[in-house]
Amino acid sequence: MVKKLLIANRGEIALRIMRACRDLDLPFVVVYSEADRDSLPVRLSDETVCIGPGPSSKSYLLVPNIISAALITGCDAVHPGYGFLSEDRYFAEICGQYNLTFVGPTAESIARVGNKAEARREMAAAGLPILPGTDGPVPSLDEALNAAREIGYPVILKAAAGGGGRGMYKAENERELTQGYNPARLEARASFDNDEIYVERYLDRCRHVEVQVLGDQYGTVVHLAERECSIQRRHQKLIEEAPGTSISAELRRRLGEAATAGASALRFLNAGTLEFLVDDNGNFYFMEMNTRVQVEHGITELVTGIDIVKEQICIASGVPLSFSQSDVRVQGHSIECRVNAETGPDFRPATGTIRELLLPGGPGVRVDTHLYAGYTLPSHYDSLLAKIMVLAPTRAEAIARMQRALQETQIEGVSTTLPFLQEVMKDPVYRSGDVYTDYVARRHNEESQTTRTPLGV
Repeated sequence: MVKKLLIANRGEIALRIMRACRDLDLPFVVVYSEADRDSLPVRLSDETVCIGPGPSSKSYLLVPNIISAALITGCDAVHPGYGFLSEDRYFAEICGQYNLTFVGPTAESIARVGNKAEARREMAAAGLPILPGTDGPVPSLDEALNAAREIGYPVILKAAAGGGGRGMYKAENERELTQGYNPARLEARASFDNDEIYVERYLDRCRHVEVQVLGDQYGTVVHLAERECSIQRRHQKLIEEAPGTSISAELRRRLGEAATAGASALRFLNAGTLEFLVDDNGNFYFMEMNTRVQVEHGITELVTGIDIVKEQICIASGVPLSFSQSDVRVQGHSIECRVNAETGPDFRPATGTIRELLLPGGPGVRVDTHLYAGYTLPSHYDSLLAKIMVLAPTRAEAIARMQRALQETQIEGVSTTLPFLQEVMKDPVYRSGDVYTDYVARRHNEESQTTRTPLGV
């Protein structure tokens, strides 16, 4: 069993891991940068270690400092949360070299799906459907153009080592592909220190659906049903739901079986998520696999009653999963709204000091946040401020409950996405469930058209 855990992250996910540790009566240590000295995880932790200045490259991404923090505090395990080093195969390997248990999958599993082009091959070999695309990176524009002619437009360029929408460019024709090729490579290199990109068929009118999986050291792999993640900007999620909004029982079964097969082929350990694109005909295609806990894991916890973070720690301790696939029951409907420090229709990052903070409560409401009144947001990190989650018997009731929760929420001192989220909850298109990955872009374009051309003209 893990005896003492180092939490190698910050913000709300650090708090989430802390709470799981306390539920397990497990001692823990929180690391922090100088910019996070006054953060809530630091204020609430019994033991902390400063690992460097504010920039993540000098603190949360600096492996020697994190390993040293674990060793000097007597920790025997490290939980990386999400982001930062959570999907870094070398960090997982180095933890092993210092006899530190990495709370996550093996370095081999991370490596096998860490490169998206490689992951396509791995999952295709496991029998999962994939969109037409190149077998590997395309090292030249000519090769990309040849591949696109064979695949058929529209296509999308994707960073092989990427994620979070970085290094992704849609092309409707050869001219757009030519214009996007070099920018895609440059952005991929800047974001991931790897400029490899590949070409894939772009799927119009599709949903982004992901399936949560857990695997233990004894070969058991289970899935916890799916989450709907189609409302996103720049390929970054804004609102998620569990279960999916338009997923039939048959499609749910097929998605779950595919995700389990993919994870089993990797001999996957710990928590991960397989992401799919789903079309209107019920066809789905593997997109990528995240080998870590997801930001939106909480809504799956709400509808299944399974504590995913506690299971992560127990799996890392060598404990079998506490349930089997037949034990998993999805009850009710859950929605998560990400409240970000962003402003304007282009979602530009914002900073400031939280002058006043009122968070929602009442039946069926959960809020994961690291905010408090008086907290100054560091400029070095992600814009996520809070995750407001609700659970209700039906989707319609969940939307009503979310409207109530958003109305109760007050965050003064920084611009947030609260107005946008409130508008979405009232939108008839969203409420109908007829939502696709282009929802935000299409909605913004429609509003722009309305602004330029008054109704009745």
